[in-house]
Amino acid sequence: MAKFKVGLIGLGTVGTGVYKTLQNFSDVEIVKIAVKNINKKRDIENFDESLMTTDPYEIVNNPDINILVEVIGGVNPAWDIISKAIENGKHIVTANKELLAKKGEELFNLAEKHNKVVLYEAAIAGGIPLIMPIKTIMAGNKITQIKAILNGTTNYILTKMDTDGASYADVLKEAQELGYAETDPTGDVEGFDAAYKITTLSTIAFGKRVKLNNVYREGITKVRAEDMQMANELGYKIKLIALGNLDENGNADVRVHPMLVSKHSELAHINYVTNSVCLNGYPMGKIAFSGPGAGEFPTASSVVGDILNIVEELKHSEYILPMMRCNHSENAKMIDISETYNKYYISITAPNNIGVIGKIGTICANKHISLSSILQKGVSDDNTADITVITEKCKEADIQSAISELKDCTINSLIRVEL
Repeated sequence: MAKFKVGLIGLGTVGTGVYKTLQNFSDVEIVKIAVKNINKKRDIENFDESLMTTDPYEIVNNPDINILVEVIGGVNPAWDIISKAIENGKHIVTANKELLAKKGEELFNLAEKHNKVVLYEAAIAGGIPLIMPIKTIMAGNKITQIKAILNGTTNYILTKMDTDGASYADVLKEAQELGYAETDPTGDVEGFDAAYKITTLSTIAFGKRVKLNNVYREGITKVRAEDMQMANELGYKIKLIALGNLDENGNADVRVHPMLVSKHSELAHINYVTNSVCLNGYPMGKIAFSGPGAGEFPTASSVVGDILNIVEELKHSEYILPMMRCNHSENAKMIDISETYNKYYISITAPNNIGVIGKIGTICANKHISLSSILQKGVSDDNTADITVITEKCKEADIQSAISELKDCTINSLIRVEL
């Protein structure tokens, strides 16, 4: 039986895992690998270096290659490579969350025009099987909520801040030394990575196109060790949560930000680099997926799974995997963050004056905000008091307005609380 031919773009951590894993399958063959540096030492036994090229278009323009696998990340040159490969008749497997979030609509429309598929199981949560289940065995459900931890770096940092009582800066430095965080960690710690993933995941789950520029994003750089300690005392853990809600009118609220989650919730127990996705819908109710969100073999397993799905389909048909195609014709109507309703944790440093707590309560009441609890712990040498407020469910615009009126106070932290 003739082998199906694969061209691999990228031979880093994930690409190496894909290469190694595919050696176990006799009907698939990697025939060319595009890399930046041919002379780089590779951690692969008996590796045939003649497979490598610095020109990805040797793969794109090779008519014998059936599937192009892209694991280099970023929008460019990945978009140019993938789009040309589709036009040249190749199916695509990618782990590129940024490309999907920014160019997904163009990508899937181009693939459908040329009767090709783009599979991307590895792009959302690494080694967790997620996209295929949502689009196939869960297709009979109307999913209305996603609540997820989608970034291992930030989850590692927040876990270590919690367990060690350490500052964000100290844990970030440790994470960089251990290789869990990049030298420039902006993409992770400012929430970009999670925002890319929740954009695509909510599009798939809700069946409507979610635009990245409508996704609210807030990272973990302002979370303090003091917030972690107070959250624990109040019965919570702080996590970077990717959230998607679809209301009864079909409006979508999609965002990424730190959140106090109850110690009794599933996500409170997801620690270090583990990812987890909790879905809620009808008729299935709640369901959770957890597992490794990154790494050589977890991510490679998802990439290889996509490759093998395409290969099996190509043995029998030209129009393959209809349920895995993404042709959403309707853009989701998005709810702005200012119109959302949340509970809030607010850490305030205020002058230790008579009536300061009453003043905070009055300002909140005037903005239609009810307080669940308000706690003062001692007085500092500079005669200021640290005050912690937990609100009841209220409107984002109202809480921001109330904060703007606390002119004599310093707002140390404002973190949303799980409803």
